[in-house]
Amino acid sequence: MENETPRFLKEEEVRRQKIQRLKLLNIDPFPAKIKKSKSIEVILGKYSVLAKKDGVVILAGRIRSIRRHGGSTFAHIQDASGQIQLYFKKDEIGEKSYQLLIDEIDPADFLQVTGTLFTTHKGEKTVLVKSYCLIAKAILPLPEKWHGLVDPEIRYRQRYLDLLANPQVVNTFKRRSKIIKTIRDFLNQNNFLEVETPVLQPVPGGATARPFITHHNALAEDFYLRVAPELYLKKLIVGGFERVFEIARCFRNEGIDWSHNPEFTMLEFYVAYWDYHDLMEFTERLFVEIMDKTEHGFIIEYKDKKIDFTPPYPRLKFKEVMLKETRINIDQIRSRGELAKAAQSKGLKIEKSYGVGKILDELYKDFVRPKLIQPTFLTDYPLELSPLAKKIKNNPQYVERFQLIATGFELANCFSELNDPDDQLERLKEQEKLRKGGDEEAQRFDQDFIEALKHGMPPTAGFGMGLDRLIALLCNASNLKEVVLFPTLRSEKNE
Repeated sequence: MENETPRFLKEEEVRRQKIQRLKLLNIDPFPAKIKKSKSIEVILGKYSVLAKKDGVVILAGRIRSIRRHGGSTFAHIQDASGQIQLYFKKDEIGEKSYQLLIDEIDPADFLQVTGTLFTTHKGEKTVLVKSYCLIAKAILPLPEKWHGLVDPEIRYRQRYLDLLANPQVVNTFKRRSKIIKTIRDFLNQNNFLEVETPVLQPVPGGATARPFITHHNALAEDFYLRVAPELYLKKLIVGGFERVFEIARCFRNEGIDWSHNPEFTMLEFYVAYWDYHDLMEFTERLFVEIMDKTEHGFIIEYKDKKIDFTPPYPRLKFKEVMLKETRINIDQIRSRGELAKAAQSKGLKIEKSYGVGKILDELYKDFVRPKLIQPTFLTDYPLELSPLAKKIKNNPQYVERFQLIATGFELANCFSELNDPDDQLERLKEQEKLRKGGDEEAQRFDQDFIEALKHGMPPTAGFGMGLDRLIALLCNASNLKEVVLFPTLRSEKNE
């Protein structure tokens, strides 16, 4: 795109001159109101009926190409629903309007046209234009190679050009919208209440992550962008709601790579009187709904692998898969020193600030998660990895937690929620100790959440899922930036 800059500057100057000429002719290049028009999709859908009746159609859109041939001009116009050919004849629209078309209208401009339908001798459905008006003048042209923009840097920074250039990108984001709508509809059908919780929080909680910090001038206090909505949603369960969900924008001040974006969309929901076994069954039902409504069956392709979402999904215990993949028996090796030594023997770098939970997490991410390709419930996580989950009654070193994993992605993180305020108090104190010892991702102590639990929270199951990751998987996208309209990027001046 850089080598096109001089051409763009010259083109901009020419187009600005056209705008001045239009104004001298009392033609507004950016009118506020236009006639009501039909979408191109509707016109094409009713084409045979409209063409037979010589019915007049009105449509509006962006001119994608213009081909001039003396007293006639062909163009293609596009709106969000599709594209159709236009045919301008001097004899039809008059010499003055036709000359205006020749002199002042360019590709990328927006027009509204009125005309009748016919089919060319080559079989192309076409609008014979009876009149037209300019409704928005484009000052810059589209990139010369708009039909195949491939530079990822331009695609992500100037997504509007990417959407114009690549129809498959448009389809990806339409699918994203459909997937999220399907999830929302399913939860509504199952009597969940959609709620909104704070994005600005005095204490960032609900996930092991480093937060973004901001300052509230009027209150003279630091606040944090939420890393998860979890603690607020559980307060709503305390308050008497029994089924709540939120599709939440969350923020984590961490690295950016193909599977992480600092700003992302999270689905969380909570159900009173359920445990994590109930949630596994409901998760399978949710994925059946997603696959049924948005896919062509339960088997999808991702990075040349076939992934089968047909339930039921295997249920594997965390410690058993860890033993299989690392030969580390975490029933026997649980002290920080022994675990660090075992992890180092596997080639992992263990920092002094790492507690038992962090070491287990590093082992899991390197040796366990990548091996789980087909959808799998990994269950019964170590206590140290799960400060907000309820302990297994007869095995308190582990908690009632599972993750749904596929293709090495964590799709969902779920557990029976810890509702004992004293147990939760001790675990958050331990997290605070780890944070002060250098673990920036450890959870922060939240006294208000403890106070809420003291008022009583029923047995509750909680579900969290990163929607960007789910959509990347279903759309066979190798990078989250492909399914986020405007991903976080380094500013150009810092590159």
